[in-house]
Amino acid sequence: MPTKILAIDDDTAMTELLTLLLKSHGFEVTTANSSEKGIELIPQIKPDIILLDLMMPQMDGWETCKKIRKFSNIPIVVLSALNNPGMVASALDAGADDYLIKPVPSSILVAHIKNLARRSTAKLNPSKSMMRTSTETIFS
Repeated sequence: MPTKILAIDDDTAMTELLTLLLKSHGFEVTTANSSEKGIELIPQIKPDIILLDLMMPQMDGWETCKKIRKFSNIPIVVLSALNNPGMVASALDAGADDYLIKPVPSSILVAHIKNLARRSTAKLNPSKSMMRTSTETIFS
């Protein structure tokens, strides 16, 4: 089953580009060109990963991230042109799991998505992860 991605960005050219790129890597992609629409789509499509822009009209990415965190722990990757340590920190504080600066090389974006999907799957299926149970000894 392909990883489902929801891309939320007010720039339609960006969401179209993300769709083409990510579909070519086998991801299932849904887009929303407003925060409100993106939040509305989450319970419907149940994405595995959310890609979120910060600078959007009406509701910015920080507010969107906080609203999503009230009902979901889906990994959120912020894609932003803002290259400022304070902005990165505030996005992570708002609940984002990762922060990438636009323009991001496609191979880096795909690697970050795969990494988050892997970690998310390990959390959902701990029996498949490499973690030891409390009954195992550390020195075995």
